Amino acid sequence: MVYLLGAIAFLMGTTELVVAGLLPQVSAGLDITLSQAGLLITVFAVGMMVGAPAMAMATLRLPPRATLVLALVLFAAGHVAAALSSSFAVVLVARFAAAVATGTFWAVGAVVAAAAAGPAASARAMGVMIGGVTLANVLGVPLGTAGGQLLGWQGPFWVLAALALIAAAVLARKLPAAETRPQTSFAAELASLRRGRLWLVYLATALVQGSFVAAYSYVAPLLTELAGLPEAVVPLAMFGYGAGALAGITFGGRLGDIHPFGIAIPAAGLIAVTLAALTLWGGNGVLAVALVLALGAFGLVANPILVAQVVRATGPVNTLAMSLSTSSFNVGIAGGSWLGGLALSSSLGVHGPPVVGLVIAVVALGPLGVLAITRDKEVLR
Repeated sequence: MVYLLGAIAFLMGTTELVVAGLLPQVSAGLDITLSQAGLLITVFAVGMMVGAPAMAMATLRLPPRATLVLALVLFAAGHVAAALSSSFAVVLVARFAAAVATGTFWAVGAVVAAAAAGPAASARAMGVMIGGVTLANVLGVPLGTAGGQLLGWQGPFWVLAALALIAAAVLARKLPAAETRPQTSFAAELASLRRGRLWLVYLATALVQGSFVAAYSYVAPLLTELAGLPEAVVPLAMFGYGAGALAGITFGGRLGDIHPFGIAIPAAGLIAVTLAALTLWGGNGVLAVALVLALGAFGLVANPILVAQVVRATGPVNTLAMSLSTSSFNVGIAGGSWLGGLALSSSLGVHGPPVVGLVIAVVALGPLGVLAITRDKEVLR
């Protein structure tokens, strides 16, 4: 079941970041600026940020199968609406709806996966699910970018809608209808959020995610305008980014249960170093591509570790806590992509997104350090 959910996460990961490689095409197709096109990434993150906890509570009494299938149908509908429209406002709303569906999937799917794996293997289970997102970066996003360059930016949206409906049918057959979530109550869900350590994990998650997303959201102008590379290089560089991310997420998932902060803190530091190098030497085409690959390798290492910390703080059956973990990732994505867009429109130009990411990565070392120091203590429990 965990691997099936990881496959669905592949679709979710593809749709969230495929826009990053198609900013010029989206900008031209909808007659908007590059910074405005970047808002399609931001609004998706906001939809997940708001939708994950809201839908987690709204569907608390529904069986997992019904919830997950409905989420996939809504996901498909949002992509169809976006592909059919030439209005930027309509596409924004459609992206928001698809994001709410994605947030619902993560809120419920993460609970199902964590419960199936057990607390001792929670980081590995999260590694499989987040590995689906990473595989999306390896295959889905580069292929979607290449397809969008050839067929128009709407092409990947049609493909994702069709695959989501197929996934809904498979999930309806594989997940037992009678299966229910562990019994809980809204009061019990809220009570688990009183732990100060939990909120520190959420803060660290948002900062680490926002650091590399601030730059990666604008990978197309970084490579074409700053490094002077042709558009055809963008999907190839994104493929390399995804390959690096797959290695990083596997590394974090395998070792995160043993040395969580011994892995997460160096990873955040290496994100900062990579972004500093991209700021200083991103005008060199070969080096710029290499740094994008390095950003993928370091950027997602901490993700399964931080999700596992939420599981350990509250237990795997807490849907609200897990949904807020999803929200914290998307706070980082929304904040990073928005701030990166502002920097892109400022006097910093194409140097702006990596500068913003560098600052966020340095700030992320603070909460990660506190979490490491207090790991075996009752402080912040």
